[in-house]
Amino acid sequence: MTTTVITHIGSLVTNDPAVGDGSPLGLIRDAAVVIEDDKIAWVGPAGKAPAADETYDAQDRAVIPGFVDSHSHLVFAGDRTAEFNARMSGRGYSAGGIRTTVAATRAATDAELEANLLRHLHEARRQGTTTFETKSGYGLTVADEARALRIAAAHTEEVTYLGAHIVSPDYADDPAGYVDLVTGDMLAACAPYARWVDVFCEKGAFDGDQARAILTAGAAAGLIPRIHANQLGHGPGVQLAVELEAASADHCTHLTDADVDALGQAAATTVATLLPGAEFSTRAQWPDARRLIGAGATVALSTDCNPGSSYTSSMPFCIALAVRDMRMTPDEALWSATAGGARALRRTDVGTLTPGARADLALLDAPSHVHLAYRPGVPLVSAVWQRGVRAH
Repeated sequence: MTTTVITHIGSLVTNDPAVGDGSPLGLIRDAAVVIEDDKIAWVGPAGKAPAADETYDAQDRAVIPGFVDSHSHLVFAGDRTAEFNARMSGRGYSAGGIRTTVAATRAATDAELEANLLRHLHEARRQGTTTFETKSGYGLTVADEARALRIAAAHTEEVTYLGAHIVSPDYADDPAGYVDLVTGDMLAACAPYARWVDVFCEKGAFDGDQARAILTAGAAAGLIPRIHANQLGHGPGVQLAVELEAASADHCTHLTDADVDALGQAAATTVATLLPGAEFSTRAQWPDARRLIGAGATVALSTDCNPGSSYTSSMPFCIALAVRDMRMTPDEALWSATAGGARALRRTDVGTLTPGARADLALLDAPSHVHLAYRPGVPLVSAVWQRGVRAH
């Protein structure tokens, strides 16, 4: 057993009101954290910290829980720079969107896909992310979806089957046949590697009835539903998420009053996961986080890291966007990027710094977590501990 004490922490975010100042962030000033192997063993005032084998001096800087990125698409190949450049330049572009990535992913080797995944994971960890979810969805054949999930499962527990990303180009004239594949042979091949089942419920992808069939089949195979909902326009996704007790409804950009009320009433079950990187990268309408929070909904923030519509792995960047453009306070944004993400993954061992939690934390080169929004674009994460090991 090895113990480490991180002491002289200027501001410690625990996300536990019971051990801190009573706010949702549970702040402790002039604090210390004791790590025992891969768990948090003690938190409290620095002057009362128990002895440990090793000491790390935080020099009055802030410590926060590691970010929990609960929505990403990291098993892919290829590049869509031309598409982004055209969009940002006001030019039309018709090279295929997701289908472009599908073609590149199918052509890539397992080693190439894994190397790309690891590159993005290391990039995210340098920015404080210690727990991440990722999806399939760029293979759209039985073999390609299963290999994407197998590769992802070697690097995270939070793996999502998204065979229902779009209708496969191979089934362009037979969407019903593709739904049968997604709920049949593809599901059987993918379920052993996944914890979650997801569907892009949107006009041009899968309608409410198709999404219900896919999520219900996934649940019958032991997978927990989550859903891409109401990103591009009003639709049935949020209501379906609440009906099926999905862990999260992700995007939540275009919401009716009934959708907002439903998410507020389902706050203990279904998290509204907001993905500001997508709105930034597409110049789309911002989700109204203030409206959701006011209704009592549980809100998470995530990167939606993917090669087409949100090619960022930076949770600090998403926090800054949420504060500036989604009307969240700095405290709310940090909570949503840590404890909120944990709620979206139905985890109690991450997103918090309290005894018994996994020792995932980030040291900021700043006196307060507020600097994540106050100093956007500045690389403030100076050290990361993951499962008790200093990883960056």
